[in-house]
Amino acid sequence: MAAVAIAVSFFVIIVAVAVSSGFRKTIREGVAATVGDVRISPFLTGSAEPESMPIHLPSEEAIRALPAVKEVIPAVVRAGIVKHGDIVHGVVVKGTPGSSQPSLSVSIPQRLSEITGLGTGEDITIYFVGEKVRVRKFHITAIHRDILEVDDNLLVYAGLEDMQRLNGWEADQVSCLDILTRDDRTRETAAVVGNLLLQSGAPEEEDLYVSSSAQAYPQLFDWLKLLDFNVVVILILMTVVAGFNMVSGLLIMLLRNISTVGTLKTLGMDNRAIGRLFMRIGAEAVLKGMLAGNVLALLFCLIQGTTHLIPLDPANYFVSWVPVHVNLWWVLLADIAAFLGILALLWFPSLVVATIDPAKTVKAD
Repeated sequence: MAAVAIAVSFFVIIVAVAVSSGFRKTIREGVAATVGDVRISPFLTGSAEPESMPIHLPSEEAIRALPAVKEVIPAVVRAGIVKHGDIVHGVVVKGTPGSSQPSLSVSIPQRLSEITGLGTGEDITIYFVGEKVRVRKFHITAIHRDILEVDDNLLVYAGLEDMQRLNGWEADQVSCLDILTRDDRTRETAAVVGNLLLQSGAPEEEDLYVSSSAQAYPQLFDWLKLLDFNVVVILILMTVVAGFNMVSGLLIMLLRNISTVGTLKTLGMDNRAIGRLFMRIGAEAVLKGMLAGNVLALLFCLIQGTTHLIPLDPANYFVSWVPVHVNLWWVLLADIAAFLGILALLWFPSLVVATIDPAKTVKAD
């Protein structure tokens, strides 16, 4: 029973760590697709027309050389309004390079497809409001699932050149540069990028603003911090529960074999050696339970990751399914921390050995 309790506890620990890591990875990728991990953009001037910036900056080489920077993506971003029949809905259209699709091709989020009833192969009309209204009819070539797919933030992907022509810009003009980073320290990277722009002194970099995804979506990252705290609480609670189950199991084992303990003492085995014996028995049970819990947890993560079996309400959880991401280093760290914690608790039953009088136990036997 103690081994079963250990298996259940480790199952909960690994699943909690995998879900926390999954939420962090999934939400970070969704935010990065929208605003990048770090974004360089012009200061807003209140103009009805979008502001532009150079696609290449004097500091670009230094920015790309930063260890935390993985990629720099130029983009043209503009708000638009989709009208289809009686349905009118706001969207954000983001033009990025690298698309091999024909001109005026777009990929729309699944939520927008559900709202409008439009699918691949159909045309979608988007109105762009500025000093004058511009209308473009795009051809839908793909439907993507947006991680942050909420009704007030539907992201449509278009070609960079199409959006530049829409704004009347040259090929070297964009709305922003989105920087993808290798880690979660987006605020620190944004500060370093901002310092590089200040130090360059180039005129084209004076009116640029650097922001991080944590600044753009502070509520999301605060929620992730709370989730991480909850995982730590779960880790501690499950370790304590598993530890006390193992302690009770060892105590029962000691009481059932009290005469054997007395005999061992009579034969000359000291308290420390007997305590180590029971500790070894307990550690073997913990390892068996840990192995079973890990196998079941990893199997669950595999099923959930491939089938999205357990759904979520995106209005409350930002994603429509329970995301899981197995980071083997985090799993190993959680296993080691829980194993050491349980072994520390197992020390207490070994203290009972010192209270056993061999004369009384042998006599009773």
